[in-house]
Amino acid sequence: MHPYVEKKDGVFPSVCSLDCPDQCGLLVHKKNGRITKIDGDPEHPVTKGSICNKVRHMAERIYDVKRLEYPLKRTGKKGENQFERISWEEALNTISSKWKSLIEKDGPESILPYSFYGNMGNLSAEGMDRRFFNRLGASRLDRTICQAAGSEGYKYTMGGSFGIDPEDTIHTKLFIFWGINAVSTNMHQMTIAQKARKQGAKIVVIDVHKNQTGRMADWFIPILPGTDSALALGIMHILFKEELTDEGFLKEYTSGFEELREHVKQYDPHTVSELTGVPAEDIVKLAKMYGETSPSCIRIGNGLQHHDNGGMCIRTIACLPALTGQWMHKGGGAIKGNSGFLAFNTNALQRPDLLRKKQTRTINMNLIGEELLSADPPIQSMFVYGSNPAVVAPESGKVKKGLMREDLFLVVHDLFLTETAAYADIVLPASSAFENTDFYTSYWHHYIHMQEPVIEKFGESKSNAEVFRLLAEKMGFTEQAFKDTDAEMINQALNNTHNPYLVNVTFDELAEKKWIKASVKPLFPGKLNTPSRKIELYSGAMEKAGYQPLPVYTPLVKESELPFLFVPGPNHNYLNSTFSNNQKHVSLEKTPLVHINKKDAEEAGLSDGDTAIIWNGRGECELTVAAGENVLPGVLVTQGLWAEEPGKKQLVNVLTPDRLSDMGKGAVFFSGRVGIKKKERP
Repeated sequence: MHPYVEKKDGVFPSVCSLDCPDQCGLLVHKKNGRITKIDGDPEHPVTKGSICNKVRHMAERIYDVKRLEYPLKRTGKKGENQFERISWEEALNTISSKWKSLIEKDGPESILPYSFYGNMGNLSAEGMDRRFFNRLGASRLDRTICQAAGSEGYKYTMGGSFGIDPEDTIHTKLFIFWGINAVSTNMHQMTIAQKARKQGAKIVVIDVHKNQTGRMADWFIPILPGTDSALALGIMHILFKEELTDEGFLKEYTSGFEELREHVKQYDPHTVSELTGVPAEDIVKLAKMYGETSPSCIRIGNGLQHHDNGGMCIRTIACLPALTGQWMHKGGGAIKGNSGFLAFNTNALQRPDLLRKKQTRTINMNLIGEELLSADPPIQSMFVYGSNPAVVAPESGKVKKGLMREDLFLVVHDLFLTETAAYADIVLPASSAFENTDFYTSYWHHYIHMQEPVIEKFGESKSNAEVFRLLAEKMGFTEQAFKDTDAEMINQALNNTHNPYLVNVTFDELAEKKWIKASVKPLFPGKLNTPSRKIELYSGAMEKAGYQPLPVYTPLVKESELPFLFVPGPNHNYLNSTFSNNQKHVSLEKTPLVHINKKDAEEAGLSDGDTAIIWNGRGECELTVAAGENVLPGVLVTQGLWAEEPGKKQLVNVLTPDRLSDMGKGAVFFSGRVGIKKKERP
């Protein structure tokens, strides 16, 4: 038993496990072996003791009466939530026996893992599980639901996930929060920006919805969904025309700036205004503000990439700091992500060498509904962990039809009987992050963290690493890879000679210090990981891959003639579907709303508080109307993935398309079209 677990009373260091860029340092208070309070750690260099409500109330989730305590076997029809308790031995025997039979009959590719980062611990998300499914020879999952499009687009420009140090943004004089509701999804960046504002900085927010972040801005700029690259090109047009560019930086550290200068002449303010809905005079004002203010920082949001043109959108915005040489100024540049600085040895952790058939098929997680229904050869079994595809995957009507297949052997490993688990044959109880050993790497700040167990395992719950070690034994896998301890796996992952920013960091050092900052230096002067070793405004690599080599604007797919673009963004008190089944967070969030421009509402005969039906060819949901000026005409915005409840149609992903983005095969949640009408009372 870990020393923290043995001590029944006290305050213990921890780290937030949620899929959030801030990755806060925590202090966990215990009494009689039970968590009584969760605080932020005031000594953490970035998060400095402040935490969000999601984490502050995490203990209520851990001790929720609905939390799973032991394995379950389905006794009723799929979706009816009828289960009975079984032992771990029976559960493991059932799974391994079924898989051995499937492998003999249909081959290992008939089995598919489905997972994402419901727990951001690297062992939990991509450790023993990857080893196991590689060795099994199962179909591989293309995990592209979140950042794939934007990461690829940004990489074409900047060579990888490298941005400025968030701690340096205290020196920033102009913040542009572009497509990010930072108050809800990156609160510490907003905190730093507010501190900088006291020193004279300005905060500009560009978004499709005047959310909490937009309301806190000095200037909020509403924009039509999917037109962000056009606005960025319009800013470039003015920067070049008004001679607000840093010609010295462009010549020394970029490639293709002369081609770009000529290319953006077509994106004049009038043209861009017609595309984006942003007034021409505001485009000029914004460009001049950006060109004349230094240091300036663009915080590039996650939502932008969830469009048909998402990769090119991020690639285009990433070019802007180069034009004014912001990378040379402390607090200047951009942040899309910073995971490149904390890159660990994924090969050592995941062991792709265990996969014997290198041509094993890959299935894109965004297409899971379609694949469950029509993959050839069929998916006969799926193991879901760290995700809840029945709610989070696009086109959820298809997903549910696939999960309903009686011939699909479904296993779910989770803390709760999720919407996906309702269709499972076997459900396994998962331990929480506070019960596990793991290491964490932020994708915003530059710190790597250690998590050691603080409390005993809840009921009979087990970590992902434990489950896959046990399954490996049942399947007869004898390799040492399945016997490695958590500490050994962490040391293997940290042994990354290819990353100069993480030098000589070990399990023991992390356990002692709790967090360590990567040895980061400014990107410039220096060389990038692009083919030219410079910022690529013109990208030959993109041209070879079949893309336009210069940034361009491409309209969204016109999937139908329905009048509204539909953007289902995140809300304040949930994280994807996490917390949506916990009463505390539901009460904080109150009710699912659909934000509509008041002119559109009047034309549709809708008033505040009405129940509206939002619909398209994929399905429909019912949400409460919030009419006003928070969105432009022709746009509907809703926030949050609300848990399904009897008699309520509030699952927004029933409306979202399962097309793939222009780059990275990512999700296009925000590029769907819908109609809206008032729900008449019976």
